[in-house]
Amino acid sequence: MDKNIGLNDKVELLEKINEFEKEIYDLKQLIEISKGLNSTLDGNILIESILLTCMGQMLLVKAGIFLQKDIMNDNYLLHRNYKGFELNHRIEYQIAADSKLVVFLQNNFRCYTLEELDNILPDTPCLNTLKAINPDLIVPLSGKGKLNGIIILGDRISENIFSQVEKEYLLDIASLAGIAIDNARLYEMATTDMMTHLKIHHFFKTALADEIKKSLNKKLPLSLIMIDIDHFKNFNDTYGHTCGDLVIINVAEVIMKNIRQSDIASRYGGEEFAVILPGGDISESLIVAKRILKHVETSIVEYDDKELSVTVSIGITQFDPIFDKTTDDIIKRTDMALYQSKENGRNKITFIRAGTKM
Repeated sequence: MDKNIGLNDKVELLEKINEFEKEIYDLKQLIEISKGLNSTLDGNILIESILLTCMGQMLLVKAGIFLQKDIMNDNYLLHRNYKGFELNHRIEYQIAADSKLVVFLQNNFRCYTLEELDNILPDTPCLNTLKAINPDLIVPLSGKGKLNGIIILGDRISENIFSQVEKEYLLDIASLAGIAIDNARLYEMATTDMMTHLKIHHFFKTALADEIKKSLNKKLPLSLIMIDIDHFKNFNDTYGHTCGDLVIINVAEVIMKNIRQSDIASRYGGEEFAVILPGGDISESLIVAKRILKHVETSIVEYDDKELSVTVSIGITQFDPIFDKTTDDIIKRTDMALYQSKENGRNKITFIRAGTKM
């Protein structure tokens, strides 16, 4: 450093150097964060990554995120992966898509405290949802001109208030997160059957191949369930295709409500469904299948002032690396189990073990 530079100038220069080094470090961190957030299209993994990133970068013990529940639901719900907040599990924390809060955040992209929002939007009912959670900071996620979500943060380890620089940094993270969420949502739309909200056939085949690889690598069990609506043609022939669609939707809803969180449900084709059970052996898959069978049988489809009863037939098998060399091997065996359920009177569950002569 030049000896002619005064002490004050040296101090100022060092401060500038430190400031630039901090900016470079932050930019490098954002690049890594961007890589991490865009490395997955799985919604749950993505949300976990966003929350842990915010907590790690800002040294927080509480974080949550409001998102649209699915592609058919516009309202923003608090995602179940929230961290640290002590909440009432019997309450669904929800913000309406057409609320003043959503419209305001969509048009005013910056961080806010709860007090600031209360002053800007006095007597706004949707703020009661946030007040019940009581976060320290609210950060909107923006993507393609719309609000993709709302991050809520609370309780810093250092107990310091958020500086303006930190708020701007959080907005940078939120921008990256908003893009990643939008990409994940587009992927969900491309792989989801719009009528049943289950995964499409192509996604099922790809997911099954992936789960077989995981089963082999981790030496974990894997089961497959196939479900077919009994006498489905009768619904279409007697009441029309609109009624048939309602029956399919009803069965799909029952399936989704009675599988495990890790299971993958898809519409295999027409009135047939498939459920992949990662880590599930025959005993676990039978429990899931029995729940589905029972709840379909006891559910009622209302159509044209009529109450229609529906049943399903179910086939199950467990992946066996000795016999199952391709996805078609396990699908064929499960399909045969399903066929036997139909042959034996329908509304039944059949399990076929690998190696059984068919």
